[in-house]
Amino acid sequence: MRQKKRMKWAVSLAGTIALLAGCGAAGSGTENTESDKLQVVTTFYPMYDFAKQVAQEDADVSLLLEAGMEVHSFEPSSQMIAEIQDADVFVYNSPEMETWVPDVLASIDTADMVVICASEAITLLEYEGEAHEHEHESEEEEEVGHSHTVDPHVWLDPVLAQTEVATIAEGFAEADPEHAENYSKNAETYREKLVELDAAYRTAFEGAENRTFVTQHAAFAYLAARYDLEQISVTGLNAENEPSAAALATLSDYVKANHVTHIYFENNASSQTAETLAKEVGVELAVLSPLEGISAENQEKGSDYISVMLENLEALKKSIN
Repeated sequence: MRQKKRMKWAVSLAGTIALLAGCGAAGSGTENTESDKLQVVTTFYPMYDFAKQVAQEDADVSLLLEAGMEVHSFEPSSQMIAEIQDADVFVYNSPEMETWVPDVLASIDTADMVVICASEAITLLEYEGEAHEHEHESEEEEEVGHSHTVDPHVWLDPVLAQTEVATIAEGFAEADPEHAENYSKNAETYREKLVELDAAYRTAFEGAENRTFVTQHAAFAYLAARYDLEQISVTGLNAENEPSAAALATLSDYVKANHVTHIYFENNASSQTAETLAKEVGVELAVLSPLEGISAENQEKGSDYISVMLENLEALKKSIN
């Protein structure tokens, strides 16, 4: 596959050189900076980190959505679509999360590309939310299957994260058989770290009497199911949605009746609703990250999937005890 991509690039380069020669620019020192490594484009942070862990030095991995971008309702620019088209491998979580991906893939030539749906081997949970949470979705979205009737946040379960990593490694091996063994070894090394992460969660919550936590964004159902916890959410699957007044009133009563001490909000979305509720019922706020984005600055400081998941664990200990 890399050979096909290089041949296409060589044809383009030849045409560019001819054009430059005609303009008197020949011999200007232009060099081929095309990498022979597998070119991988990923959608949002967990897919990027998982792909980087599998790739190590054998592939170049890039990220489309920066921290702060809303993954659910994102619309790619023409430049981003061109980046996907030029990739050898495209990695995304699921059409239920990146709802824009099916349309993009239908609009480009994927014949020379391996497309990896990282959650393909995972059965998604049905989402049991309030009907008002989906009122913003158009009839057209519902017809093409873009309504959030299932929960796509599988990466927040360290065990299911292992499944996603394995799926990514298989796709890399298909696209680049020459380095298939390396991808497999890298995936196994990372899987062992995810096993340790899973063990840390299991140990922390073993024997806890209070197993309920209240969060702004209903992103933690898989994590809750894995460790026998209960997630109570202020908003639905999309953090940008606003809950109804009736839903807030019900949740306020719940928080007061069950002596909830903390309400969790995410650092990438507006916390106004969570702040309002916390002030009304007199509880503290704490950050629980859905890991949909980590800023470049924090990545440079060493933040990654595992470190943020460990921060989430410490935050959850405030409620699960």
